[in-house]
Amino acid sequence: MAGMDIFFITLVFILAGMVKGVTGMGLPTVAIALLSLRMPPLEAAALLIVPSAVTNVWQLAAGPALYPLWQRFKWVMLAVCAGVTLAFLLGAASWSGAVLGLALAGYGLLGLTGWRLHVAPHNERWAGPLAGAATGVMAGVTGVFVMPVAPYLQALNLDKDDLVQALGMAFTVGTLALAVMLSLRGQWHVTAAGSSLLALVPSGIGMMLGQWLRDRMQPAVFRRCFFVALLALGVHQLARLVTG
Repeated sequence: MAGMDIFFITLVFILAGMVKGVTGMGLPTVAIALLSLRMPPLEAAALLIVPSAVTNVWQLAAGPALYPLWQRFKWVMLAVCAGVTLAFLLGAASWSGAVLGLALAGYGLLGLTGWRLHVAPHNERWAGPLAGAATGVMAGVTGVFVMPVAPYLQALNLDKDDLVQALGMAFTVGTLALAVMLSLRGQWHVTAAGSSLLALVPSGIGMMLGQWLRDRMQPAVFRRCFFVALLALGVHQLARLVTG
C-alpha cells in the first residue's frame, strides 16, 4: 500500500471516528463513503470490520436492556444475517456503487428533512424482519448496514438509551455477518484483518476528538453537516457512475 493511500485511509478513519464521537453513529457510513472514492465498497468494508465491531459492541454493552431488546428484535437481527447470506449467494454486484450512492443520498435526505417513519406495534412482526433483510442485502452489497434498519428503529419511538443500544445490536450483527461473508469470499484474510486492526488507532483518536468537540459545539449543527456531506458523497458517487 502506497504512503499516500495510508495517509488517506488514516485521515478517513480519524474523520469517521470523530463523527462517531460527536453523534454516536456514522463511523462505517462515513468511512465507506470516503474510502469508496479510492476503492470498491466491499474492499473498504473489509478495513472496517475491527473498528466497527469494537465500537458497536461497546455501544451495545453500555446499555441496560440487552436481553429485553434481543427478545424484541431477535427476528430483525436474524433477518439481517439472512439478507447478508442472500447477498453472498447473489455474488459480487457490478451495481454496488449505484446502490451505495443511493443509500448515502437517501440517508442524507432523511436526516436533513427530519422525516421519520411511524411503525405501529402490531406491524412490528412483519416490518422488522423486512427491514432487517433489506439491511442485510444492503450490507452484503455495499458494506453499509445503516439503511433501512436505523430509520426503522427510530420509527418505534424507543427511549434514547434503548434506541442507542438497539442500533448497536443491529450494527454489531451486521458487522459480524459481513465479516463471515467477506471471509467466505476470500476478501477478509490475515492481511485485511491486520489492516483493519491498525485502523482502530485513528478511529480511536477520532472518537476522542469527537467526544471533546461534542461538549464544545452544538450537536445539531454537526449532525446537519454530517447529513449534507452524506448527500453530497452519494450524489458524487452516482454522478461518477453516470459519467464513467
